[in-house]
Amino acid sequence: MILHNAWEHGGCFLIRGVAYVSVSVAVTEQVDRPLLDLDRENGIFRFDREQCEAVGQSLHETYRRASPFPHIMLENFLDIKVLRQVDAEFPAREKGAFDDSYSRLKTGYALEKIRSAYITDLLNALNSAQFLVFLERLTGIKGLISDAHYTGGGLHEMARGGHLSIHADFNIHPRTLLMRRLNLILFLNDDWLPDYGGNLELWDRNMRACRQSVAPLIGRAVIFSTDTTSYHGHPEPLTCPPDRFRRSIALYYYTVPVKPPKAIRHTTLFKPRANSNDAQAPMIDRLMEGFRRMVDQVIRH
Repeated sequence: MILHNAWEHGGCFLIRGVAYVSVSVAVTEQVDRPLLDLDRENGIFRFDREQCEAVGQSLHETYRRASPFPHIMLENFLDIKVLRQVDAEFPAREKGAFDDSYSRLKTGYALEKIRSAYITDLLNALNSAQFLVFLERLTGIKGLISDAHYTGGGLHEMARGGHLSIHADFNIHPRTLLMRRLNLILFLNDDWLPDYGGNLELWDRNMRACRQSVAPLIGRAVIFSTDTTSYHGHPEPLTCPPDRFRRSIALYYYTVPVKPPKAIRHTTLFKPRANSNDAQAPMIDRLMEGFRRMVDQVIRH
């Protein structure tokens, strides 16, 4: 396996009055083959544990040092042929479950909505013990647990005109009460043109500038740590053709909360971008967030 790092260099630009700052970030690329091999000789997808451990450990420092919060973008993460088959067996389009000022024309398909054994098998592999080893070595987070309920995760699809406002994710699983620690987003969009939009944006903790912008190209994976200030989303409406959709696999990983708890439980926290017309959270939500941050500071100190 041959790996090399390509470095994207910095710059600063404005879109509709919103500041976007591009800083140097390591983008790990794979030469000739996927970053992680998938074996399906026996009819079930399997990762190689030793490869997962070695590759994850080799990328740990890149992940840890990333800005604005620990993350990594990985090109050619899995076999493109596998991802194209996932796209071919994607569930039949349903009306978006999310349609408000924060999230529009977005549909999520959890396990009970997926009728493809092929896709289910791949999701199982991405929740397997071997893959958890990769994530633990990559991030340095021990004791990761996959989500058998696929709460908020599974397959995501966004239609033309759809968007997802910048936000930090819910931090406590509503059923297992586990602490959410990681997001994996694996894009499925072949021949996706820049004019279509849909870039995943990572914003700084003060919501002053977008620090990273990632086009949702097939085979590209983004893995990032989740906490109360890991702000991300794709806030600009999609401009793809009506027959195209922004598709991805989205999976979340958890750990058992430490005792005493280090965070106050919260749902998704939407944040307006500086100098934008993004919707403001209700006053009660903003007051609760201020209280939560104050308590978090007391706990940390």
